[in-house]
Amino acid sequence: MRFRYRFYFTWIALLWICPQLYAQRDSSAVAEIARHIQLDSVTIIASRSGFDVPAFIQRVKDDTTFYKAFKTLRIIGFTADNHMWIYNKQGKMVAGYSSLTHQIVHNGCRSLQVLQENTTGNFYKNKNKKNYNYYTAEMFAHVFLDPGPVCGEDNLVHGGKPEMKDPNHQIQKHIEELKQLIFNPGQPIPGIPFVGHKVGIFEPDVSPMYDFAIHSDVVDDEPCYVFQAIAKPQFADQVVIDTLITWFRKSDYSIISRHYALSYKTLVFDFNVNIHVDLGSYQGMLIPTWIDYQGNWDIAFHKREIVHFTIRFFDFDIGK
Repeated sequence: MRFRYRFYFTWIALLWICPQLYAQRDSSAVAEIARHIQLDSVTIIASRSGFDVPAFIQRVKDDTTFYKAFKTLRIIGFTADNHMWIYNKQGKMVAGYSSLTHQIVHNGCRSLQVLQENTTGNFYKNKNKKNYNYYTAEMFAHVFLDPGPVCGEDNLVHGGKPEMKDPNHQIQKHIEELKQLIFNPGQPIPGIPFVGHKVGIFEPDVSPMYDFAIHSDVVDDEPCYVFQAIAKPQFADQVVIDTLITWFRKSDYSIISRHYALSYKTLVFDFNVNIHVDLGSYQGMLIPTWIDYQGNWDIAFHKREIVHFTIRFFDFDIGK
């Protein structure tokens, strides 16, 4: 009986102590980055007047505004101008896609109408059945061309991490992993072989491979702090995130733009991807206004895909 009580006490103690240890480890890692980060003259002056550099780095690490902005796209109406270009290894365009779509939100349900669509080359295996010839196109359609109706969604962020809806669905699983990388850059992603831990740029064993900097900028007349992490040349083949640049609005520290450059190569796969996202404001809510994706990736037993796509979101509507 005494052993059982000791066991319970030990277990409860561990449940309390482990988060404390993790928090200490987390804060010490951020403090170490802050000690070596490069600041421009404007940021140095701001730091002397109350701008807390370690707290800002922690804010970058813990940010949820970017994820919330994308979730907001699920609860408002909009029009989207979509374009995709697919190339072969020689750089020749072999397929193309363009469309104008309109999302309607009514009674808590969203549905998507395709107003215009044009394709070239072998974009579809079967156009009538919407069987895509390229995996990137299939993932694109799964995320941005879902006809719906889809009901009961919200833009609440639970813990800052994307929710895994159906881990047994292959495309859905890959999309959720990609969402974790996009919405929580710098955080380790469990379950991805070879690269899961390497994306954790704030981790104590990964952060020394990067040069970190904060500087001031103005974007569309909006004063911003710009946080950047760039891999040191000598570690280029050991990291996944080559470049991460994020523009934060000074007034409320919400993200208004983000750029990623990712690459990695193994015997099983290789990829080189650049993503740029701009956010705007509608009815006091942050929302994506522009996405630019350029990807070159190859997986064993699959054909290489070199794809560039852009999406422009506009004509937002709060719905009914």
